[in-house]
This record gives sequence, structure tokens and C-alpha cells, in this order.
Amino acid sequence: MPKLPIVSGKDVVKALSKIGFQHVRTRGSHAILNKQTENGKITIPVPLHKELAKGTLKSIMRQAELSLEDFLKLL
Repeated sequence: MPKLPIVSGKDVVKALSKIGFQHVRTRGSHAILNKQTENGKITIPVPLHKELAKGTLKSIMRQAELSLEDFLKLL
């Protein structure tokens, strides 16, 4: 199983926009992304740091309902 990559917040925003997330606003150092699904709206805050912590990246992937392999394909 591949390891988690070291990515920036901007890279995560670009990757999530490929699967339908829209950048709604920026508040402080966090970008707020939304996506409407049949189960409701998903809102994910993404810190715009140079390097995201591994736990933060895992949390973003879990909220976006992405596996590690799917996320790596988006990068």
C-alpha cells in the first residue's frame, strides 16, 4: 500500500475540484469547499499550508469519501 504523499493545501483544493468540489470562500488560512450529493451537502475546510499534516490529510480524504488510491490518481 502506498504511503500518504506530502502535499500542500493548494494541491488538495485542485484535486478535490476535479471530483466536483467547489471553492466557496476563504476564511483566514482555510479554503472552504462544498459539494452537493444525493445524501446532502459535504463541506470540507482545507488549510492552505505548504505541507498538510498526515492526520489532516486523512481527515480530508475521509470527509470526501476517497480512498488513498483514488486520491493519488487525482494528484
